[in-house]
Formats: sequence, structure tokens, C-alpha cells
Amino acid sequence: MRISIDIGGTFTDVVAETQTGLETVKVLTTPEAPDRGALEGVDRLLAGLGRGYADIAAVIHGTTLATNALIERRGAKTAFVTTAGFRDVLDMRYEKRFEQYDLNIEMPVSLVERPLRLGLHERILADGSVLRAPDDAEIDALAARIAAAGVEAVAIGFLHSYRNPAHEVYVAERLRNALGEGVTICQSADVACEIREYERFSTVCANAYVRPLMSKYLGALQDELHSRGFDGSFLMMLSGGGLTTLDQAMRFPIRLVESGPAGGVALAAHVAREVGSQRTLSLDIGGTTAKICFIRDGHPQTTRRFEVARAWRDTKGSGLPVRVPTVELVEIGAGGGSIAGVDTLGRLRVGPRSAGSDPGPAAYGRGGTDATITDAHLTVGNIDPAGFAGGMISLAPENAPAAIETHVQVPMGLGDVDTAAAGIVELADETMANAARVHGIELGHDIAAFDLLVTGGGGALHAARIAEKLGIRRIIVPQNAGVGSAVGFLRSPVAFESAISVMEVLANVDVAALSGRIAEQLSHVRAIVAEAVPEDRVTAFVKVEMRYQGQGMDIVIEQSAEEGATLDLPALEAEFIDRYNALVGFTLKDIPVELVSVSVTARERREAATSAWAPAQTQEVQADRTVYDLAEGVRIAYRVAGRTALGADAATGPMVVTEDQTTTLVRPGWTVRASREGHLMLERSQP
Repeated sequence: MRISIDIGGTFTDVVAETQTGLETVKVLTTPEAPDRGALEGVDRLLAGLGRGYADIAAVIHGTTLATNALIERRGAKTAFVTTAGFRDVLDMRYEKRFEQYDLNIEMPVSLVERPLRLGLHERILADGSVLRAPDDAEIDALAARIAAAGVEAVAIGFLHSYRNPAHEVYVAERLRNALGEGVTICQSADVACEIREYERFSTVCANAYVRPLMSKYLGALQDELHSRGFDGSFLMMLSGGGLTTLDQAMRFPIRLVESGPAGGVALAAHVAREVGSQRTLSLDIGGTTAKICFIRDGHPQTTRRFEVARAWRDTKGSGLPVRVPTVELVEIGAGGGSIAGVDTLGRLRVGPRSAGSDPGPAAYGRGGTDATITDAHLTVGNIDPAGFAGGMISLAPENAPAAIETHVQVPMGLGDVDTAAAGIVELADETMANAARVHGIELGHDIAAFDLLVTGGGGALHAARIAEKLGIRRIIVPQNAGVGSAVGFLRSPVAFESAISVMEVLANVDVAALSGRIAEQLSHVRAIVAEAVPEDRVTAFVKVEMRYQGQGMDIVIEQSAEEGATLDLPALEAEFIDRYNALVGFTLKDIPVELVSVSVTARERREAATSAWAPAQTQEVQADRTVYDLAEGVRIAYRVAGRTALGADAATGPMVVTEDQTTTLVRPGWTVRASREGHLMLERSQP
């Protein structure tokens, strides 16, 4: 048996995979002690299965703890040691405004206070040669200042250490000897060995800032599991969609910032391959946020640039950049707990603030009084309060319309509470649809040609209306979609990625030297993956970033690394030119192509999972619920069916399909059936 645990902002999802299938449970997150809610969920699952902790072969975990620590500034007291004269790079950022004409913008506050940003007189040049070596006496003096300040973590980032990390290695070792093992020390060449010093410095500072917290939390969780009899492997979900060992996760916790959402994308990619969806828009709607990712041919779009803890209205550019492998997500403050209200201009607003799990939406009956999206769904009839979260959470549904009346209906002067509640849901749908629309335009996608695949507790509730807004005609609701991220953990391979900067025109690349560097990185990432899986099940590939010299637009090209570490530069150049022409419609003459960086990934080779599930005939269901329709202005009859009642025959909406962890809303004009893999397939029968 394998257990996966996804700790989100509102709910903690736990899934057990046994020889007979999946068993799931959803419990409220305990923010003050996240592991307590997780272990409560594991206890419930094991009790239901009649099993114990000794029966668990592996625990796979994803958490937002690192992200929340960065957002809420709850990390360790951190010092930053850098090249003299460059300590203010963290505040200078990109030397531009992320909102050109907004006079009130707020920049993110640095994780390291300025007095604890310490300059050291050393210098390595861009070619890796040493101009000035660090002085031992100066290092010792910095160590004394760091110790006197009560610092818990030290980030080290020197200029051009991506080319030659010798000074970082030397200074780290001397500081470690002076400060002792109680102080965490991180080197930028280990965490993000790439060009662009602001992003590299920001990443190493973020890693140092959250590492003591994450190491303590993960170590305590492992100890608690062991004390209960668990003796299997403990793996962590990475932001890039792979799994890694606990040791690597504790060393590089910054790679966990999107571990939960990455699980939802992993499941979406797996299901897209199962049902043959070549163009898929993944939408994961949880209790706090919604996440969007585009998937092509069963492979999610990925990046090594990510931004966390945005300080100004969730605006791009207002957060802390981190250079870590991650699935390319757009995050929207529109989850089930997102708070609805009226702004100073009398307009309805929804999110980005969330009621979370404590106190939660008004209907949770835990002291919350704000109106939320969940309260709106209950009010209009989309959700049956009796079976919410599989009956694990008892609701007080009478609180929902009262909260909406107080915070939305009366302030806006609306005639009835149903209209106010339906307006909340409609605005949430438009917010998510617009985010997908904009992101699709940025990536050059025709969204109407995509399938919409939804996960999370709220995904299937919003899917049909969002699809209508985007012109999408097919929706996929996977089995166990309500706990999709936790299921995605179980479908993910062990993997690890490392990158090296090159920054050379192709004609000037020393192929032999570069091949040596790639081979070294291949050996490194293979060894990390081989800690968790047999070596004969490890495969590898490389991705290169290329651009025309002088430009800032990099194009990523992938090739297998199984046949060696030598790059075929002429072939890569030809592919780059073809890709560039396809993207922008022309190519540049007499401008050399530059090799920016090479990333190397090792990954567990896994067999494609097959499903023996076979859908029966769709059973007849009767109308027994009314749902308020905003367009019609009245309640209309919806048939209600349990998910197991649906088979290969298409049933026509309006219909509500219920299951323990989520509800699928089949709007008028849509049909629904079960695929041979057990996933719900909704198709639009009307334009």
C-alpha cells in the first residue's frame, strides 16, 4: 500500500493505493500544525481499511508550507553573504516598475534585512577566472557578526559563481566551521547555478529562509510516522512534477513551492494520455485558489522561472522570483473559500482573500461570517450539504444565505439572495475563464481547440460554465478528481533536474568541455534518482535554451541523453531556427545563435498504467433537486445521479452528478457519460 498526502490551504487530502484500487479521505487542514490534520486523515483511511502503518510501503507528500512561509514571512532569520558592492541587488530587482503608471505599487520586502546583507571582497570574472580570492580574516569577521545577530540561516551568492563556484564552496566551509551545525548554509551554485544574479540571489535566499522550517517539519513528520510503525520510503513531490527523496527535499525546499498544484497537473497529464486528449487545459480548483496549466500531447508546459509571494494585487512582477523547475501555472485567488463582498464602488468582488479552513466559509459553522463561493454553491443548490466532503464535514447550510444576504444582496440592493449567490458563482467563473484566456493568448494557443480537464473539489462544479465562456466543447472529470493532487502524486515518477549556464555563441562553444560538464551533471542527477529507484529504471534527457544573440527570448529544445552527453549543435541550431520562425513568423539573418543554458533531467522510467474498469449502462435517474439559473432568473429542475450510476451511454443535462469528494454540474446543453477508463466525459450538444 502507498499513501499520498496533499496539504492545501483549506483541505488536506489523503489517498491510499492498494492492490484493489484507491481509497480517499478529505479533512480540514490544521494550519497551526499541518502534520496533525495529515495524520488524522491517514488514521481514518487505515481504520477504514483495517490496516496499520507497518503496511505502508511508501508515503508521498506535497505541501504548501514553504510557499506559505514565504508569503507570511514566517521563515528563519537569514543573512546574505555576497560580493562586496552587490548587497542591494535584492532591492534593485530588475530596475523597472511592474506597473508603469500605478503610483501606489508596493515592491516585495526582501527576505533578508539590509543590515544582514554582508559584502565580502572577492571576485570571479565571467569566464570563471579568479580576480580576487576571499580573505580568511574578513570571512571570520563576517562569521562573528552573523553569530552576534542570532542568524539561523546564511545564503551565499557571489557574482559568476555559476561559472566557478570555488569561492562559495570555500566561504561556506569556513562559515560552517565557525558557526556550527545549528546554522543552515546554502550556496547559490547548488540551488540555482544559472546566470542573472538577481534571480539566483533571490532563489538562494528563499531556500535558506525556509530550509530550517521545512527540515524541522519534515523530520518531525518522518519521526512520527516511524513511531507509529511506518518503515517504508518517504518521497516528496517537486514543483516540476517529479518525486524526490526526503534528504533532497530538506536540502532544496524551494523546489517544493508548487508541489501540491504540480500533483494536480501530473494527474491531468496522466488522464490526458489515457483518453487521447492532445490539447488539454488543466484546471485545479481547491479551497483557496484555482490553478491553470496547458498540456500538449500529455506533457505539461514547464519552466525554470517562477514567482512566489506577490505583494501587489497578485500582479506579475510583484513577487519574489525563484529559478527552480516547475510546471508552468497561473494561480487565481478563486477557490471554494474565496470571500465575496462589495467594493467601494458598489461592485461585486470575489477573492483573492480566502476564509481558509479556520474559520472557513459561513456554512462550515466554525465561526466564519464571510460569504464565500462555497456558500454561494450551497445557496443556489449546486451542492448537497448532506454529503459534503464524503460526510466528513458537517455543514450548517442555513448560515450560507444569511452571509450572502448580509455581505452581497443588501449592499448591492438585489431583489433576492439566489441572484446574489448566482452572481458570486458567475463572477468566479469569469475570473477563471479570463485568466485562462489571457494565459492562452500569451502562449499563442487557440483555447477553443483544447479539452478542459478539471480536478480539485470545485473543478467539476465550475467546469461547464467556464468551458462555455472559452468555447470549449469537451470536459474531462477524472476519477477521484476531488483529491486530484494526491492521486497525481501516486502517478508521478521520481525525477531530478539540474541546470548549467553556458552563454556562448554556438560557433564559440567548446564542445568537449561542455560535454564534460553535461556528463558530470548527468551523473549527479542519475545518482539522486537512483537513491529511490533501481538504476536500470532511470532514464535521462537534456533541454537547451537558445536565442539569437542580443535577444531575451529563449526557446527550449529537448533531446535524449541516453546516447551520451555530446550535443549536436548544428541540428539544434536548425531546430531553433524552425521553432523561432513558427513562433514569430520570420528569422534573423547574420545574427548568431547563442546557447544560453543546458538543463539535465533524470527520471524514473514507469510503465503506463492500465485500467480494468468497464462502464455499465447508464441508470435512469429522476429529477429531485432545483438549481437557480442566473440566465433564466428562476430555479430549474436538475436530475441527480451518483457517479456510479453513469455508464457508456450519454445522459443529457441538466444533471448533478454526486460523489464523495466533489460534484459535477452538467448544465443544460451538455451530455455526460463514463469513459472506459472510468472518467466522466462531458460534451456540449448545443453551440
